[in-house]
Amino acid sequence: MHPNAVPDLTEESPGSALFTPPGPRPSYVASEESRILVLTELLERKAHSPFYQEGVSNALLKMAELGLTRAADVLLRNGANLNFEDPVTYYTALHIAVLRNQPDMVELLVRHGADINRRDRIHESSPLDLASEEPERLPCLQRKTALLHALASSDGVQIHNTENIRLLLEGGADVKATTKDGDTVFTCIIFLLGETVGGDKEEAQLINRFCFQVTQLLLAHGADPSECPAHESLTHICLKSFKLHFPLLRFLLESGAAYNCSLHGASCWSGFHIIFERLCSHPGCTEDESHVDLLRKAETVLDLMVTNSHKLQLPENFDIHPVGSLADKIQALHFSLRQLESYPPPLKHLCRVYIRLYLQPWPVDVKVKALPLPDRLKWYLLSEHSGTVEDDI
Repeated sequence: MHPNAVPDLTEESPGSALFTPPGPRPSYVASEESRILVLTELLERKAHSPFYQEGVSNALLKMAELGLTRAADVLLRNGANLNFEDPVTYYTALHIAVLRNQPDMVELLVRHGADINRRDRIHESSPLDLASEEPERLPCLQRKTALLHALASSDGVQIHNTENIRLLLEGGADVKATTKDGDTVFTCIIFLLGETVGGDKEEAQLINRFCFQVTQLLLAHGADPSECPAHESLTHICLKSFKLHFPLLRFLLESGAAYNCSLHGASCWSGFHIIFERLCSHPGCTEDESHVDLLRKAETVLDLMVTNSHKLQLPENFDIHPVGSLADKIQALHFSLRQLESYPPPLKHLCRVYIRLYLQPWPVDVKVKALPLPDRLKWYLLSEHSGTVEDDI
């Protein structure tokens, strides 16, 4: 069959392949533009055929196999069904595009809403599964739409896609990819973290573990969790709810994530401002834990931020007005940070910062405990009130 064959919708049998046979072509179909025009006119003429839907959907399968994206786009805009299955293999157009290693076609189909996790009825294989089976299909994994779709279709409980996300990243998927709506690789994680609030405890634990694992993968491939806008910044979200997302926040900070906006600095948003705003807004007890425990976690997060960079970066107009029984302790924390910013830090502090930075990425405290040093010195190097790695995950 000629690779540039034009679908022929003059036949009205449901099983027809609906393509013209190879052979001499009239001069008016010599260019791709002319062929697309002829295809569009045929579709308009046959739009009321009783077998139209099946015909254009069958034609889409062939376009997916040949990689003819412009023709496929015309078919899709004229009613072709993305979920139409080949009557023999039960593969969809996306399955076929992956099998034939047609990355441009894969991107087109996913953009139109094809599900990369849809499994066929015989082999129970999804397009993502097929793409990861053979090295020559790796180009199909390198498109940003596939990575974002794999993340967006994961719920952290029944659908994880962790292995496919890893393969996508290893295949060169772009961690800076965004959708036309502004979604990033962290959008899904931020949404799932929100789902853990007030939900089933067992499901929340599964979701938190999934978010932790995927964040590890994304950071290992260069993703920046501290970029603005703030609502798309995973670091910002974890700082806002540091008591709830403490393990993930510690991982981010110990992996080198900026505690301020990584693009514009503290003038955009600052982790120090967020933490003290949270402390000052709860003068009494929190709903689930005492204010003392909230302060303890805040001290640890502040310590992680202080030891996360060579020079402390506090925001401008960094004034606080705490109230309640712990106001003095909150004020003392704030004063110590001001002192550290205003005066040259002591040598022992600088040594602590440099050693912890050298031991990044996470888990820094585990690496500290493995150092051949006296226990008292290791205790000084540990983050404040350090928990175990098991507690984190």
